[in-house]
Amino acid sequence: MAATPGGVDSRYAWMRLAASVALSTLGGVGLWSIVVALPAVQAEFGTLRAGASLPYTLTTIGFAIGGIAMGRAADRFGVMVPVIFGTVALAAGYVASAFAGSMGQFAVIYGVLVGLLGSCATFGPLVADTSLWFARQRGLAVSLCASGNYFAGAFWPPVFSHFIETVGWRQTHIGVGVFCLVTMLPLALVLRRPPPVQGAAAPVQGEGRNGHRGTFGLPPNALQALLMVAGISCCVAMAMPQVHIVAYCVDLGYGAARGAEMLSLMLACGVVSRLASGWILDRIGSRATLLLGATLQAIALSLFLPFDGLSSLYAISAVFGLFQGGIVPSYAIIVRESFPPREAGLRVGLVLSSTLVGMALGGWMSGAIFDATASYQMAVINGLAWNALTMVIAAWLLWRGRTGFQAPSTRPVWQS
Repeated sequence: MAATPGGVDSRYAWMRLAASVALSTLGGVGLWSIVVALPAVQAEFGTLRAGASLPYTLTTIGFAIGGIAMGRAADRFGVMVPVIFGTVALAAGYVASAFAGSMGQFAVIYGVLVGLLGSCATFGPLVADTSLWFARQRGLAVSLCASGNYFAGAFWPPVFSHFIETVGWRQTHIGVGVFCLVTMLPLALVLRRPPPVQGAAAPVQGEGRNGHRGTFGLPPNALQALLMVAGISCCVAMAMPQVHIVAYCVDLGYGAARGAEMLSLMLACGVVSRLASGWILDRIGSRATLLLGATLQAIALSLFLPFDGLSSLYAISAVFGLFQGGIVPSYAIIVRESFPPREAGLRVGLVLSSTLVGMALGGWMSGAIFDATASYQMAVINGLAWNALTMVIAAWLLWRGRTGFQAPSTRPVWQS
């Protein structure tokens, strides 16, 4: 498909992708700031580890619910509207959280303004919108856009750690809120152009014996639900190191700054992994990439069991980032291949939001397991068990597609 001026695969599409990545990087602060601030907030409000994990849990749950609503709004009004709304809410949330007088107030502000109404607008809706602007290199483009929250994870933790140590967590939150407002609003204006007019659907791959088209012989909503279960499971496993690595380093006596560096390294390597996964997606397909990513994540997570030295944790953090970056983009491509473009925002929002539910659940479960056992060993084992479920689902989808429910062609089901 030849690129058309201002249309699919055009120069404007790549410029739009660059703006989306920048917005996702800036707006993704909502998922990572509490991870770094957790020890300081816990100390000030005097709560247990599970209680201190509550703001992260509420934020990710809000992010998940809000992502669905924002995706639907993007389908109806265009992606610029939810992004602008989310930017204002995000800025208000950071300023308001600086004046919280208790852990409960802090958690609610984070959950509602930062998660439910703020950061969620800069992930799922932007990934879905990107999938509408590319055909030839859709896997690479979607993976690059989905890397925005990993760019955020690489950028924001050391920034937050530095300013929390120098000016305190409250002043840091005010500064971040103002910074996001003045940088994100101009970027949102780049997204004002509506997506290209979608052509008629190409012949759908994988029309099963029961007539359900492109969904591996399942009813469409059943496939959606299956992908959401896989998303929850893989991210319960993913949350253990991502949410608790800073607190884990404090417990081991290495300090919060070392943990923030490990988190930044983990997510920087995750960016490399996501970009590489885009190349892999365009060559071996979305289902094979999902299975590969889930298998590699299990290997990396298991390394936390025998090793806890400082150098070892730096190395494992890098390996974990390199091994699991391809999982989330795979879901977006599977959805894009199986459902029509007019449903992209909602469908992609649903499955990506389920991954945030998994992060929220995994973050809370790991904290609760630590409180019960005074160790993260069982939390790692719990993550491996959840990850195994994702591997089973991915293997089933791969097998299902190779036994007559998905044609062997690698071309996208729904053409833009």
